[in-house]
Amino acid sequence: MRGRLAPYLMVLPGGLWLLAFFAVPLVLMASFSLMTGNVVDGFDQVLRWRNYTEGLELYGDKFVRSLWYGLLATVACLLLAYPAAAWIAFRAGRRKSVYLLLLLLPFFVSFVLRTVSWKFVLADNGIVLGTLKGWGVLPDGFHVLGTTFAVVAGLTYNFLPFMALPIYVALERLDPRMLEAARDLYASRAQTFLRVVLPLSLPGVFAGAIMTFVPASADYVNAEVLGGTENVMIGNIIWTEYFVNNDYPTASALSFTLMAILLAGVFLYARALGTEDVLEAARR
Repeated sequence: MRGRLAPYLMVLPGGLWLLAFFAVPLVLMASFSLMTGNVVDGFDQVLRWRNYTEGLELYGDKFVRSLWYGLLATVACLLLAYPAAAWIAFRAGRRKSVYLLLLLLPFFVSFVLRTVSWKFVLADNGIVLGTLKGWGVLPDGFHVLGTTFAVVAGLTYNFLPFMALPIYVALERLDPRMLEAARDLYASRAQTFLRVVLPLSLPGVFAGAIMTFVPASADYVNAEVLGGTENVMIGNIIWTEYFVNNDYPTASALSFTLMAILLAGVFLYARALGTEDVLEAARR
């Protein structure tokens, strides 16, 4: 009897934690999303589905911008992380742990502090632009802060390890004999990469893309610190509705709408990439 209960007892603490801090808040937020009222007079449960349609009508462009920024950051992370992960996996030798530590080193600093540091780096008269302007390389009116580039650059910097680590794990698991077999069959480096390395690393790319796209699209810190009025993301709107306007029904509806859009995007991405093929490659 004890043997049968042992697995359930082992997962019980984690299950209770998820129930208390994920499931219950999610249910409460779902209930709030259908309410009406204010913090002064109180909120009434009236099943007001109009909260969802009004949110899309008012902030549809913010949803699109958030998804676009998340996609740009994900692509940028992939282009930067894949070569770095491949070099660490295939070329770093005994120093792999050192380079992985360097890759993760920014995570020892708060997310907000990392983003604020970028504000100082990209400031009009900061250490980079100020120096280039002093040398006459850039015009005095040139600026980066308050632009799409600044926000996407901040997202890319902050979420780069989320892309790099899964790709590294996938590449590290590759059997070197497969690469040797490709060379024995007179495959060029490009052919070896496209036909052997890339397909077998797709599980890492799949996981990294999801781990990057979802939080990047829902982020609001980078847009708040590095962006301007033209770079507001839906996360900024949700934060304002929750903590400034105290409009909990609207904020909850916007949160669930964003969650639904991201889940739909993940499922479409998984279907397009072929999750069965990815999982089969991962098992191998």
